[in-house]
Amino acid sequence: MRTVIFDLDGTLADTSGDLLEAANACFRMMGHGDVLIHGADAGIAVRGGRMMLTHGLHRVGQFDADTVDSYYPVLLEAYAEKIDVHTFLYPSAMDAVERLKTAGYGVGICTNKPEGHADLLLQRLGIRDAFAALVGADTLSVRKPDPAPLREAAQRAGGHPDHCLLVGDSDTDRNTARAAGVPSVLVTFGPSGEDMAALEPEALLHDFAHLPDLVPELIGHPDASTEAVRA
Repeated sequence: MRTVIFDLDGTLADTSGDLLEAANACFRMMGHGDVLIHGADAGIAVRGGRMMLTHGLHRVGQFDADTVDSYYPVLLEAYAEKIDVHTFLYPSAMDAVERLKTAGYGVGICTNKPEGHADLLLQRLGIRDAFAALVGADTLSVRKPDPAPLREAAQRAGGHPDHCLLVGDSDTDRNTARAAGVPSVLVTFGPSGEDMAALEPEALLHDFAHLPDLVPELIGHPDASTEAVRA
């Protein structure tokens, strides 16, 4: 089976609002108030909890690696409590997923969000059952851009890791796909969309409605033989 593997934050869903709120909860505990700005700092949010803490502490001139380490668990707890208040799926995302499944492709998720948080968010959004695989930052001993999580997600989705592609929104996703030797499709509607063309992915995606037609061009049709794809 050929598989389409999706990143989560900034790709399938805009999770930046809830991520930023969790980080600001930490900064309020530190006495700094709300340091990160909704909207303007969305690109930082999708880089993960440690990046938000690091960036915010630099902004107030009090960066310390130990502070990042000590508040990271606090951030994760705050995020889990309010994980779907501001989060929303991008238009046509799930329609594209269902069209790919109907066409015969396997679908899964490979994210650098902790697996438990990713699973909780997908459950809250009502879409967990749509994906045959979920690999998070702590599912394996390594995370993206190491290619192992992507390959694991493809296998768990019922496919061969050499015949998948990764839909993402960052240089991490681009580098993961490159390391795995498979194509990447980077979305332009996420927080870092304007920077995606410079990463030279195999394709850019401006609208999820176009993804089902794009996938066969990159990894072939679900029933195509390996020889036909290579030809």
